[in-house]
Amino acid sequence: MAFDSIVFDLDGTLWDTSAACAVSWNNVLERNGIKFRHIQPEDVRRVTGKPHDICIRETFTDLPEDQIQLIASETETEDNIVVERLGGDIYPSVGQGLQELAENYRLFIVSNCQSGYIETFLKFGKFTHLFTDIECWGNTKKPKGENLAAVIERNALKNPVMIGDMESDLIAAQNCKIPFFHMRYGFGQVSASDQSFDSFLQLTEFFTSKRA
Repeated sequence: MAFDSIVFDLDGTLWDTSAACAVSWNNVLERNGIKFRHIQPEDVRRVTGKPHDICIRETFTDLPEDQIQLIASETETEDNIVVERLGGDIYPSVGQGLQELAENYRLFIVSNCQSGYIETFLKFGKFTHLFTDIECWGNTKKPKGENLAAVIERNALKNPVMIGDMESDLIAAQNCKIPFFHMRYGFGQVSASDQSFDSFLQLTEFFTSKRA
């Protein structure tokens, strides 16, 4: 198939901000005097890929509902502040790969993150000019499949492909009846994929060869 566009998931696909988000969540706990164990990057990584409110709810299961809602609300903003300051770990070859892919494909991001988080990634990596459109749970409060469908529709994409690392990315692609490519280095496993890659370099070479 001749693809005309590539839609990326963000966390676990393009970068990892687990360390910065752990700092953010601990900041919110301390600021509000909420007693809870110290959050580690692995705590964040364990729930990454789900809508932000679910990530918080599944991490802070023992806390009262009012505290969970407070943490969910404040971390939506705090995450972006801390990630903008500390940055994230952009996976190897992503920077150069995106540059090369943008020469022949329209690029998009659809994520379950909060509002402003994708923009923080684009600013941090200096990637804003490479992407045509973005969408996220924080903007719409809708499932990833619906957000993917919205991006496909409003940009009149004919042959897009979804790139991700989690089952939720696969399900979104299936809901939109488009191919799904799995990044095996990411956070999750998937039950099926049309292609799988061990590195972003492999992905870039695959798409570059299609346009050779």
